[in-house]
Amino acid sequence: MTTIRHLKTAGAALAVGLLAQTALGGLAQAQDRDALLKEHSGGTMMLGAVSAAGTIDPHVNYTAEFWQVFQILYDGLVKFKQASRAEGYEIVPDLAEAIPEPQDDGTTYVFKLRDGIKFADGTDVTAEDVVASFQRIFKINGPTSGSFYNNIVGADKCLAEAASCTLEGGVVADEEAGTVTFHLVAPDSEFFDKLAVPHAAILPAETAATDAGTSYIPGTGPYMIESYDPNDKMVMKRNPEFSEWSVDAQPQGYPDEIVYRFGMNEESMINAIQNGQLDWMFDPPPADRLNELGTQYADQVHVNPLAAFWYAPMNTNLAPFDNVKVRQAVNYAIDRNALVNIYGGPVLAQPTCQILPPEFPGFEESCLYTENPGTTWTAPDMEKAKQLVEESGTAGQKVTVVAEDTATSRAVGTYLQSVLAELGYDATMQAISPNIQFTYIQNTDNNVQISVSQWFMDYPQASNFLNVLLSCASFNEGSDASINIAGYCNEEIDAKMAKAMQTAVTDPESANKMWAEIDKAFMEQAPVAPLFTPKNVDFTSKRVGNFIFSNQFRWLIDQSWVQ
Repeated sequence: MTTIRHLKTAGAALAVGLLAQTALGGLAQAQDRDALLKEHSGGTMMLGAVSAAGTIDPHVNYTAEFWQVFQILYDGLVKFKQASRAEGYEIVPDLAEAIPEPQDDGTTYVFKLRDGIKFADGTDVTAEDVVASFQRIFKINGPTSGSFYNNIVGADKCLAEAASCTLEGGVVADEEAGTVTFHLVAPDSEFFDKLAVPHAAILPAETAATDAGTSYIPGTGPYMIESYDPNDKMVMKRNPEFSEWSVDAQPQGYPDEIVYRFGMNEESMINAIQNGQLDWMFDPPPADRLNELGTQYADQVHVNPLAAFWYAPMNTNLAPFDNVKVRQAVNYAIDRNALVNIYGGPVLAQPTCQILPPEFPGFEESCLYTENPGTTWTAPDMEKAKQLVEESGTAGQKVTVVAEDTATSRAVGTYLQSVLAELGYDATMQAISPNIQFTYIQNTDNNVQISVSQWFMDYPQASNFLNVLLSCASFNEGSDASINIAGYCNEEIDAKMAKAMQTAVTDPESANKMWAEIDKAFMEQAPVAPLFTPKNVDFTSKRVGNFIFSNQFRWLIDQSWVQ
């Protein structure tokens, strides 16, 4: 009780200190960029994180930490605009000269590649590289091959026999014309969104069809990875082959070098930023430092909303969570206000008991699991929760909560452990390195019963939460890339999602109403326990200038300079 009260105070102090904080504007469109680049280019930017985020293969890695980095390393045919706030949702041409018009009733798109773009190894980007890159997504069983790219003609064969994937008839290169043609099975209103994320990065055709792990695959962005040791650091330097072709898609960066250090804890990173030894930290600041940051360092803190949520996926194929009453009981029992306070208070998070975040396509406020069910979460209903556990006959079973070994995740995991214990389970909490936790909880071989996870949107569409996280296609047994962590498969809801995506091609408003009903349908079965929706807190050193926050990929790292 004391800790929660203290965190409320800290959050309030941060709110006062940051009430007027806003992210800066676009990429100096109204100013002379050449003059700014001449004045501010150079130096080494120092970043920090508790842990690395695993593989640096853009077709495999599915973490917010490295997706943020991939923006300056890789390009796709199209890209989300490198711009401030909601402008960052706009899709612009990248390696392609223009965004093509749909043909054949929305099932054919012809992309013309820009001339003269090279990979960091000096080789030219060609149409064959594009074809090979999409084949590779399937050959390595990329985490979104079955959910993002399964509508490409030939994808069904690739999903059945990954090693021999050709996407014949689906992705066709014309080297002489410099074009790549995509043929889709059906129209897809989200096709360009899916091409704009790092999983669709274009890589050299000869790239091996295996997870690159710690080895850098040459990209086309303004920076390249010189070295990567997940136990120490990642060093990024300017790509000597890069020449700016689009300010909107891939602007030239300011720092000459960007060093990302791993292995520091949150407290030491806060201190290092204050002392000018570090310029930024990926992880949220510890709640007990928020008061200090909000009062003494307000001009170095940037708070921005996120289309994201923290949630607890429950393995619907393992006891006790193979019983829907247990999953519902957990949702009833959680005090979401307590979790908000653990995260830092109402200024940094808000409680939720549904999957889609506020102000997101398809969101309609609804809460089944609260003291007085309705639209808004108000309080836990422990009496109802204990009744459901009794009806399930599962009390006394052993349950382990798996969380990341970071201050916030450990605190959330410990809280969930206490809730499960109060419900009558023999509950423990296991904290493991963030470098492996996300893949660990996805793999069914590890028999994870319940875990703490977060989901940050890939792109601003309801399907990117509901379809990606809970569709049958997103569940792959024995795989580190099974993003449906709950292992939940409901073919009836899958059919509703397919209809919603089809409807979105011609009637987005009606599709969003369908998504709202789908959100409710999933929550009735409760494969996950939504906890809260967070805001992003970036704490930067005094050296950092020109801070720009994109709603799509958060801080645009290389568009800040170091004095």
